[in-house]
Amino acid sequence: MRHFVLGTAGHVDHGKTSLIKALTGIDTDRLKEEKERGITIELGFASLELPSGHTLGIVDVPGHEKFIKHMVAGAAGIDLVLMVIAADEGIMPQTKEHLQICSLLGITTGLVALTKIDLVEKDWLELVRSEITDYLKDTFLSDASIVPVSAVKETGIQELLAELDKTTDRLKEKIDDGIFRLPVDRIFTMKGFGTVVTGTLISDKIKVGEDIQILPEDVSARIRGIQIHNKPVEEVFSGQRTALNLQGIEKSTLERGNVLVRPQTVWSTQRIDVFFEYLASNTRKLKNRALVRLHTGTTEIMTRIVLLEADELSSGEKSFAQLILANEDVVVAGDHFVLRSYSPVTTIGGGRILDPLPGKHKRKNKKILDDLQTLQSGTLEGKIFVLLERAGFNGMNIRSLAFRLGVNVKKIREVMEKLFSSRQAILIASDDTTSISVHLYTQLEELIIKSLSDYHKKNPLKEGISKEELKAALAAPVSVKLFNMILASLGKKEAIVNDKDSVRLASHLVQLVGEEDALRQSIASIYVQAELTPPSLSDVINSFKDSKVNAQNIVKLMLKDGELIKINEELCFARATLDKLRNDYKAQLIRDGQATPATFKDLTGLSRKYIIPLMEYFDTSKLTVRVADHRILREKH
Repeated sequence: MRHFVLGTAGHVDHGKTSLIKALTGIDTDRLKEEKERGITIELGFASLELPSGHTLGIVDVPGHEKFIKHMVAGAAGIDLVLMVIAADEGIMPQTKEHLQICSLLGITTGLVALTKIDLVEKDWLELVRSEITDYLKDTFLSDASIVPVSAVKETGIQELLAELDKTTDRLKEKIDDGIFRLPVDRIFTMKGFGTVVTGTLISDKIKVGEDIQILPEDVSARIRGIQIHNKPVEEVFSGQRTALNLQGIEKSTLERGNVLVRPQTVWSTQRIDVFFEYLASNTRKLKNRALVRLHTGTTEIMTRIVLLEADELSSGEKSFAQLILANEDVVVAGDHFVLRSYSPVTTIGGGRILDPLPGKHKRKNKKILDDLQTLQSGTLEGKIFVLLERAGFNGMNIRSLAFRLGVNVKKIREVMEKLFSSRQAILIASDDTTSISVHLYTQLEELIIKSLSDYHKKNPLKEGISKEELKAALAAPVSVKLFNMILASLGKKEAIVNDKDSVRLASHLVQLVGEEDALRQSIASIYVQAELTPPSLSDVINSFKDSKVNAQNIVKLMLKDGELIKINEELCFARATLDKLRNDYKAQLIRDGQATPATFKDLTGLSRKYIIPLMEYFDTSKLTVRVADHRILREKH
């Protein structure tokens, strides 16, 4: 048994609701106002089991032009359309608009119910039938069956059921992108159950007990129960109309247009890349940045359309465009959308979503237009490359790629494995499958090399740059994992040298010549002459009034080279001086067995200012160890 969703379409008062009641026994007009006015205002729902055993979930949509946005909401997710045309009126304005909307939403299958045949003569009926056939010849309903019926007299109902069965049997299974989404079209509460939402499951499946995320509000809930056509089930699948009982959320939190998703698989957006078709029925040109009404799923959002190829579109023209939304929407690549004009409100076109979360684009840019062409009709591999490039140095994980491409995660993973094997993409983080294109990886390597080269030119006396400073200097957001991966890679290639906290080009050597070499010799002379009573490091640096920065950098080099030894923040000694003292101190310890500050003073003649730091230095350099108030020689010495 297969499940499908049937949507009604057609002009107001052409008998859609009466026909559904004749087919199912269910009156889909549930509101008091609908009963009083005799027209459908809100979406109505029913179910129908066909003779073959196939099940149809039926969405009855309003026909009046004022309620057209509800029609768009109802059409989202349907598999086939039942176009209802009254025999006494024939094709009317909403007949045409509903047909356009169905076409724009990607619906390709349906049939025509020619209703109210009890109100017309036979020859008139044939005239209307001929008119319908002629009008539909260039539409997706060109080969659709036209079934004359009367809901009042129940004439033709069995014939309609048989045609529905035949048409349903020819339906192809929808390609499931594996991204669970359920756009909400109704919200209500039931005593003893709490909040219930209904909608058509666009893709994948969901079970009782699973956690879901509700966008764009970004709130969480758990599925407490599921019903299909008023029957409880444990699981619901793509294409089925369903009611979900949600635990942990109030009705007031939700509204039509919300979308239920699995956590961290879909993200809300206010900017969308699309391929747009401006209907041939339009009488005016569409200007760039025109204000329009965007319909996707069960939402209507005020939107600016930015035309990326031209300044305006004429009737029947198509173009890549970017939609800038007033409020957040929830869509996936491949979804269909409809645009209606701001005023007067009429359907002007629609198309498909190419990227649901792009950045801002420059108009009439060849690279951007080429990328959009790839996203529209390229290979999956090509599309992945476009998105990896768009992601920049941050990379993109498989879940995000699935969302941005509207493709099953399994298929994305298969392609990514091939790209990893052929070294066309690099896996940054295996825990969340974040990847980057090899092109960007190489670009980042080159950027790091250039940044290091520029740094060395500006700072010839500094051996290297701190890793944090280098990362900040890249002027592009780079994850810590990727940055460290690149440094390790460049280190293995012997292009750079990684110290603990700093990095330098492998080719970089600090060579002191001219004034710098003279400055180094002056600093060395100060420490050699001072022997065991050198001035503070600050005094040494400050003594070179016009070259303080250079003096500071040269001292760092002398410390790294071991020419100077630093024993605390302010005290440095010439290596030769400390080596001689070390030997004398060791001899004293061997002779006396121990040393105290007093005996160290006898050895050196120094004041306490120098004695304590020096004795602590010899402790940390593992010549001595302190015991109570004296020092002894470490055993190894």
